[in-house]
Amino acid sequence: MTMSQVHVSTHPLVQHKLALLRDHRTDPKMFRELLREMALLLAYEATADLATDEVTVTTPMGQAKGQRLQERVGLVPILRAGLGMVEGIWNLMPNTEVWHIGLFRDEQTLEPVEYYNRLPVSPTVDVCLILDPMLATGGSAVATVDILKSWGAKRIKFAGVIAAPEGVQRLTDSHPDVPVYLAAIDERLNEVGYIVPGLGDAGDRLFGTG
Repeated sequence: MTMSQVHVSTHPLVQHKLALLRDHRTDPKMFRELLREMALLLAYEATADLATDEVTVTTPMGQAKGQRLQERVGLVPILRAGLGMVEGIWNLMPNTEVWHIGLFRDEQTLEPVEYYNRLPVSPTVDVCLILDPMLATGGSAVATVDILKSWGAKRIKFAGVIAAPEGVQRLTDSHPDVPVYLAAIDERLNEVGYIVPGLGDAGDRLFGTG
């Protein structure tokens, strides 16, 4: 595992919200709000190295030098749980483009199966930020990076909430050039591919379908 590319947030706000997110008593409305807030905080860390240009603006008192983002960012939520992370990041970067990639996990093989892809013909952004609350087996994350690289994306990052060591290992081994931003790396996967202790099925908790 190339841990130099894995960034686990130690920010008190992230860790506080993570504990609430895990709690089985947290209802879908609160779960959605917490996930949205955590996505914003994680995106803040994941975008810390974006390139900027120097600009001059006019304030009420005169001229001031400032910075303007040079790189365009695209969000790629993995359906369906990744949708819960989009709005928080949109609040941070309202002009960010969003594309959807749909993958479901075959319950027998635990491997991802693609069923939806709405990427444009060629990349229109400089940095792609993959969003998925849970990095479990790593299959969906690896498949999404494969899709984006085949599409022509040059810079790709992954932002999630909770990961299993197995998923982190698989993603970093397969794509050592993709930085990974997380709130926690948990103990392990269980026999059916769920993260332990995790938080259960993020999609079910997000949409109230559990």
